[in-house]
Amino acid sequence: MARRRGIGRGLAHLGAVFALAGCSPPALLNGLDRLTPGGGSAREAASGVAYGSAPRQKLDVWTPRGKHAAPLPVVVFFYGGAWVKGARGDYGFAGRAYAAKGFVAVIPDYRLVPTVRYPDFVQDAALAVRWTRDNIARFGGDPRRITLAGHSAGAYNAAMLALDGSFLRDAGVDPHIVRAAALLAGPYDFYPWDDKRAVDAFGQWPRPDETQPINHVSAAAPPMWLGYGTADTTVRPRNSIALAAKLKAVGAPVELRAYPGKSHVDLVMGLSKPFRGKASTLADSSAFLLAHSR
Repeated sequence: MARRRGIGRGLAHLGAVFALAGCSPPALLNGLDRLTPGGGSAREAASGVAYGSAPRQKLDVWTPRGKHAAPLPVVVFFYGGAWVKGARGDYGFAGRAYAAKGFVAVIPDYRLVPTVRYPDFVQDAALAVRWTRDNIARFGGDPRRITLAGHSAGAYNAAMLALDGSFLRDAGVDPHIVRAAALLAGPYDFYPWDDKRAVDAFGQWPRPDETQPINHVSAAAPPMWLGYGTADTTVRPRNSIALAAKLKAVGAPVELRAYPGKSHVDLVMGLSKPFRGKASTLADSSAFLLAHSR
C-alpha cells in the first residue's frame, strides 16, 4: 500500500511539473506512462528517422524487447490533433503499448495545417507506410504484415489509406499491403463541415466528397475495426456507425465496438498504462490486428 501511495505521489508530482512547463496533454500522458511500472517489455529502437525531406516527415520505431524467432507483425499508428497539432514523441505510450503486444510499432509525424492542406497530410501517411515496407525488416518487422491504427485525425489518415488506394499507389505501394486497420474515434463522414478546423484542413479542395473516407468504401477494403465512445462530443459516434454500416453493406469485413460512457480522449488514454482501465482499446484493437496479420 505504501508503494502504491508513493507511485501516486510521483504521478501527481510529474503532472504538476508538466503543467507548469506548459506540456501538451499527450506529453503529460506519455510522461505518466513512462513512470508507471510494467513497461519493460518494449523499447524505442529508432527515433527521428526521416521518411521524406520535410522537417516533420520523421518517425519513431518501437519494438518488443528480446530476440524473436520470426519477423513480427507491424502497426503504423497515426496520432490525432485535428490536423493542426501533434508530435510523435508525445505518443511513445502508443508505441510502447503496441510493441508490448508483439508488434513492431511505427509512430510517424506528418505535416500540419496551416503549412499544408488536404491531401498533403494523407500523402505523408502513405510515404510513412512506404518507408515501413522498405525498412521495417531491419527492426524485426515483417513487411508482409503491415497494419494501420490511429486516433481521431490520425484515424482519418489511416482510413483514407485503407479505403482510397490511390494514396498508396501514388507513393509506389500496393494498397493490398495493408492487412487490417484499427481506428479509434475517427471522422469518416463529416461533410458539410461545421468545424473551423475541418474547413481549414479541407475547405480548399474543389471536390469535397473526395475527402470523406465513407465515399471510398468498396468490397476490397481491408478488415477494419472501428471503436468509438458513446459520450464522444468531439467526433460524433455516427461517423463510426455510418462507416461500419457501409462496409457491411458491400461485404467488407468490419467490427464496430462501442465504449459506453467513454469520451473522445478516453479511447486513446486506454492505450496508456496509467489509464488502461478507462477503455479496453489496446486489448481490443491489438487482438483484431493480430488476428488479421497472421
